[in-house]
Amino acid sequence: MKHPVATADAPFTEDTCPVTRAVRVIGGKWKLFIVYHLIDGTRRFGELQRLLPGITQQMLTAQLRELEADGLVRRKVYAQVPPKVEYSLTPVGRALEPVTRELATWGEKVSQRAKPDGKAV
Repeated sequence: MKHPVATADAPFTEDTCPVTRAVRVIGGKWKLFIVYHLIDGTRRFGELQRLLPGITQQMLTAQLRELEADGLVRRKVYAQVPPKVEYSLTPVGRALEPVTRELATWGEKVSQRAKPDGKAV
């Protein structure tokens, strides 16, 4: 795959840089973690909240809404009492699976490296 190249005559702008566009969609503290946990299948809101210690209910709701608006996550509401809502990746979201898995693998390798002071990264 050939990457676009910025030149002096045609530099990347915030709107034309593919990395910037990607980061706009998946950037933020929690979005990649949410995608990572949805790779293995459909999850309910409470499951995601348990898998993401430290995220507030309000933040998880906001991040899921943004991912849904960007076409990465599908939200399915079941008409029952109590309400049941499930989240899963769309085909667009599923396309992030190899990148997300590679990032996780890279993170494992980085954490095993020692810093110059001898401490783990």
